Amino acid sequence: MEDNSIQCVRWVLGFGVVKVGLRRRETSKKEKYMKFRRSKFITKIIVFALIVYAGASLITLRGRIDAARSENYEKSRAVAEMEEANARLEHDIENHDDSDVKAGIAQANLGLVLPGEIIFFDDGVGLDED
Repeated sequence: MEDNSIQCVRWVLGFGVVKVGLRRRETSKKEKYMKFRRSKFITKIIVFALIVYAGASLITLRGRIDAARSENYEKSRAVAEMEEANARLEHDIENHDDSDVKAGIAQANLGLVLPGEIIFFDDGVGLDED
């Protein structure tokens, strides 16, 4: 490990005067290179972790987007069905005095038939299924 400790240094000046000072220890080129290399490695690890996190986020986000799209499709389909039902009901309300509308409502909702109509029931028995 790199030692950046502060060292006590004495300088001898002319006339026997000693000056005491503090200075940092010089780092060698090899120590600087190793420090740079270590920091490069740590940077690569951080960048790799960020890329993995971003990829995982995109995958989960893609799933959420697909779920939201399918939900949107289902709801818009339900809205279209309700609008169609509302349009039929509005038509029935507006034309409630019309005899054809009354007969259609009686046949559809109550199962009534006009005189002389023949009712056919298909129970599916006897059909050849290949």
